[in-house]
Amino acid sequence: MNREAPIGIFDSGIGGLTVANAIQKKLPKENIIYFGDTKHLPYGEKSPDAIIRFSKKITSFLLNNKCKIIIIACNTASSVAYEVVKKSAQNIPVVNVIDPVINSLTEFNQNKIGIIGTKRTILSNIYNDKLLLKNKLLKVCSLATPLLAPMIEEGFFNDQVSKTVIDSYLKSPVLESIDTLILACTHYPLVKENISSFFNNKVNIIDSSKEVAIHVKKLLEGKNLTSTKKTKNQFYVSDFTDSFVESAKFFFKEKINLKEVVL
Repeated sequence: MNREAPIGIFDSGIGGLTVANAIQKKLPKENIIYFGDTKHLPYGEKSPDAIIRFSKKITSFLLNNKCKIIIIACNTASSVAYEVVKKSAQNIPVVNVIDPVINSLTEFNQNKIGIIGTKRTILSNIYNDKLLLKNKLLKVCSLATPLLAPMIEEGFFNDQVSKTVIDSYLKSPVLESIDTLILACTHYPLVKENISSFFNNKVNIIDSSKEVAIHVKKLLEGKNLTSTKKTKNQFYVSDFTDSFVESAKFFFKEKINLKEVVL
């Protein structure tokens, strides 16, 4: 496998850019091909069959672009389509955004863990099941927060609008007395400041983008697949949006040549 080949990353929209940015910081010489399925966002409102169908098409696109690893930078797709993507990718490593988070939690002492995510991620119970498999004594509570991802896609984060919406969710009695909160959607690190503020910075907030970046770095180093020369990142979407361009510029501090691709 070519170590100079790009890293393939996909999500339903801009959320996965948090993962892509974290990976770029950990591995600055890596070249990234990012696909945002903006035509079908948010995945959290779609059926499992639809999410699997979208994920398979995007995986084929990334494989055709000779990616050396594929990262499902979406919790909903990770919970529903991970096994299918792995099968489609064959000998190419596939990373989801759930397992690195679960594995990182062994380093902490938690009593009650809260999880917020899209409806589909929460309904899958994947975080609950994996956490309790690690430690049966944990108290785990989940809350669907379906308005957050669309709100963030529209550019509302760390402002009064996002604060109002987030506060209305987080005051739910479901999350009472938690000491750790998993942000089970890659969009949510963009409102991490609002979330931490609601809990007066007293709750341990788990940001999946950082944990995935650490995992990807170890994986590529272990397989001697780290790139030695940087060329240029490539960004694709299924439906062109100005907000995606602005978000990509915000994260990568570079001119973005965004291309629309019909899969």
